[in-house]
Amino acid sequence: MLVSDYTYELPEERIAKFPPKVRGTTRLCVLNRENGEIIDSHYKNLDQFLNEGDVLILNDTRVMQSRLFCTLPDGRERELVVLEKHGDEPQRVMYRGKLHEGDVLSYGITITKILGNGIAEVESETPLAELAEKYGTVPLPPYLHRDATEEDKKRYQTVWAKNMGSAAAPTASLNMTEELLEKLQKKGIIIKYLTLHVGLGTFLPIRTDKIEEHKMHSEWFNIPEDTITAIKGAKTSGRRVIALGTTVARTLEYYGKTGKTCGEDDIFIYPGFKFTIIDALLTNYHAPKSTVLMLAAAFAGWEHLRNAYKHSIEEKYNFLSYGDSMLIC
Repeated sequence: MLVSDYTYELPEERIAKFPPKVRGTTRLCVLNRENGEIIDSHYKNLDQFLNEGDVLILNDTRVMQSRLFCTLPDGRERELVVLEKHGDEPQRVMYRGKLHEGDVLSYGITITKILGNGIAEVESETPLAELAEKYGTVPLPPYLHRDATEEDKKRYQTVWAKNMGSAAAPTASLNMTEELLEKLQKKGIIIKYLTLHVGLGTFLPIRTDKIEEHKMHSEWFNIPEDTITAIKGAKTSGRRVIALGTTVARTLEYYGKTGKTCGEDDIFIYPGFKFTIIDALLTNYHAPKSTVLMLAAAFAGWEHLRNAYKHSIEEKYNFLSYGDSMLIC
């Protein structure tokens, strides 16, 4: 199976460069994964497509201000993105510009090892997470080609963000509002949470020709007991488990595969994968040849998903992190 099989033409003008002026005023494309039927709607109407007793699961991770601008002793600037740290492993960063082992940057950061692909191990006098929160800025996706604004500090974060640790946002959740969550709960939809700290795997492109040869980076996750109970209740009563975003989908399917509710999740989901937990996926539009596009293709079927993307481009939907959403059910 080739990476090049999972691509499409994305016009630059269809990429949302900024968040909508009002959170949640975006569009919603509803895709029936059984027959490929497409319905055009709006995100605020999500409740019309969910049923009483359905369980909607959200990721409560909080994004670090992990983009950190530093200088070398001679004044040359270098940009770092602080990556998630797992246990006792060395602290890692992504960097832009040339760096060498032994380089000392501002804030007391020392490059201890160059790992390749723009990633380095570092040591710092103050924990990098603290430096990032004090001096850093929002790690906007590179394809936006702009620096973060004060507005991004609010909008590149979910309204329920709680557990600090992500190097990027669970972007499918950025359109969800407190008002819509309340509307869903009033209809009898059960809202539950888990934590997956979005990390290195989000930034790294697939560098192999064959999908099966790509190795996903691990990310820390935790699924609370009450969420597990809600999932089991939905399964026994014939109700649906709906993942808000690919981070939630990956975490739940890792649990379904391994039975683990906490630890390191390195599952790579691509077409051919057998889903055992989720029954619907609320997600955003994904970049060509990305691991998240392949997850969506695995769930919807690539032919159905490709047709829905073609339809959405023709209908001028907005794509990627700050764009519109798709419900695959």
